[in-house]
Amino acid sequence: MSNLIDIQSQIQKLQKQAAEIRSREFDATVQDILSKMEAFGITTKDLQVTSVRSKGRGRPAAKGVSKVAVTKKKDATKTVAAKYRGPNGETWSGRGLTPRWLASLIEQGKSKEDFAIKN
Repeated sequence: MSNLIDIQSQIQKLQKQAAEIRSREFDATVQDILSKMEAFGITTKDLQVTSVRSKGRGRPAAKGVSKVAVTKKKDATKTVAAKYRGPNGETWSGRGLTPRWLASLIEQGKSKEDFAIKN
């Protein structure tokens, strides 16, 4: 079995190799990107707009998609009130996977309805 010093030495060698490969491939990668940008007529301004869109700002509706469909998609991410509360104050809205705390209580023979929050 190798000792710590041997492993650290191997790590340094591999990091050096990775840096050499990265520097060798960098120019070719940049040229590939530039040729694709030229072929598709992409400008740096297009890249900046794409970056803003990916952050959720200024994203237009896709062609053929109504604003209603876009609105429904936005509603899906809204926070929902909790329907269940655990013995230690944990909460769950009832959406998605059953949380571990509730799953373990159900395995112990309790019912999900035992933890329902009453209005």
